Amino acid sequence: MTRQKHLTKVLHVSPEMAPLSKVGGLGDVTGSLPKALQRLGLNVRVLTPAWPGALEKASRKGLTPRLEHHHLALALGSRATEGRLWSTVLSGVHTYLLEQEELFCDPAIYPSSLDAETIRPFAFLALAALELAAKTGWEPDILHVHDWAAALVPVFSRWHRYWGDRPGKGATVLTIHNLAHQGIVEAEVIEQWHLKPEAFQLEGLEYYGKVNCLKGGILASDAVTTVSPTYAREIMTHEFGSGLEGLLSSVKDKVSGILNGIDPDDWNPTKDPSIPCTFGPDDTSGKADCKRALLSRFEWPDDGRPVLSFVGRLFHQKGIDLLLGALPDLARHRVRLVVIGTGEKEYEDRLKEAARRFGKTLGLRLAYDEALARLAYAGSDIFLMPSAFEPCGLSQLIALRYGTIPVVRATGGLADTIVDTDENSEGYGFVFKEFSASALLEAVYRAIKAYRNTKRWRNILERSMRQDFSWTRSAQTYQTLYESLRRNKRARPGKNPAEDERWDRP
Repeated sequence: MTRQKHLTKVLHVSPEMAPLSKVGGLGDVTGSLPKALQRLGLNVRVLTPAWPGALEKASRKGLTPRLEHHHLALALGSRATEGRLWSTVLSGVHTYLLEQEELFCDPAIYPSSLDAETIRPFAFLALAALELAAKTGWEPDILHVHDWAAALVPVFSRWHRYWGDRPGKGATVLTIHNLAHQGIVEAEVIEQWHLKPEAFQLEGLEYYGKVNCLKGGILASDAVTTVSPTYAREIMTHEFGSGLEGLLSSVKDKVSGILNGIDPDDWNPTKDPSIPCTFGPDDTSGKADCKRALLSRFEWPDDGRPVLSFVGRLFHQKGIDLLLGALPDLARHRVRLVVIGTGEKEYEDRLKEAARRFGKTLGLRLAYDEALARLAYAGSDIFLMPSAFEPCGLSQLIALRYGTIPVVRATGGLADTIVDTDENSEGYGFVFKEFSASALLEAVYRAIKAYRNTKRWRNILERSMRQDFSWTRSAQTYQTLYESLRRNKRARPGKNPAEDERWDRP
């Protein structure tokens, strides 16, 4: 009798998952990476909270969830908290939605401030991830958790009074999407979460007298990944380490950078129903119709000016200060600039004032408007990402897909994905290094100069659209990591590979 091959079973645990819930790029990643892994033959499932509207969104998409378990009681504090577990199949991936109306009630997902009460939803999610195997009979080989909000999974797996002593647990992978967010709360949660006393120490969750969830997750995980190779190196420096650079350097052997990707089916200008005219690298003529449609949204004529766009959150990280500093010069240079996004009130107010002052240059939409964002990707000529830091970035990859040429700062994933066309004849973007408005302007002027050369611009545009930043290659790298962890976990049951200097990491 032929022995059936065991497919590596992977459970992704994430606080958000597009299209059911989304705040930023993390939602896009957990909405697309599991699908790519499934295509490689892995047995992949996802656990994510049923935030307000998530179950209804699934039903509207014809994915009506079914109730897996009506009664899911998990110990938080002095009492059990009860939830329900729903399941559906999203893009071919078995997806669990964890419902708890008192905890998962904030449509914003992340609280404006963290304390012992507001962090409870994420502790409940972590306990549910560990309990899931007992409830469903599906025992994952790998628990792949995302950012601080799911970092409690490896923390509980190592230091919880019950789960920490349970044999046969799967290996854990923690992906850091943004090190700036760490989940720091008061130490009282140690007792509320039923953690062993040794959890609150320097080689655990303790961080200047408080609990740091991400720090604990880094120490407790079997492997740590970031979302680009450059960001993996950057977070071990004082400039980008957010206070954890020493810790990350001390465990550098288990840290690697695996570049994020985008779903080529979702972001495809040849069949995108949300844009007025489809186009592709073999026939880019439809892009001009998209540009006219974008201009008309702001009541601008199609007078030959290049159209620049910015789509993203309005925070310092995204380089909004540089954008605002460059606006007067851009206005004198006769360009159009479309800005779409929401963020800090200071930046929203400054952009409103700039729009009043430079109304013929700046078109502003202070909202999360996916339809307009897609039109901006398709209808713009140049896409701006002047980030102070950027773990990976997905917007520049989407812009490439739609033939909108990125101007980016050389940091994190931007440095890994965009090749400057003035430095490399096969390039498809424009890159600057110094974090200043003048450096941004110099790169924009280089892009505009190329835009004025019709033949050269068409070649750059076509090259940009042929770049492959799908998940295929990165998913294969994750598969290799999973299988290595699984082999080592099987060879050393009950052993934490992070504690063994001889552990053979990929």
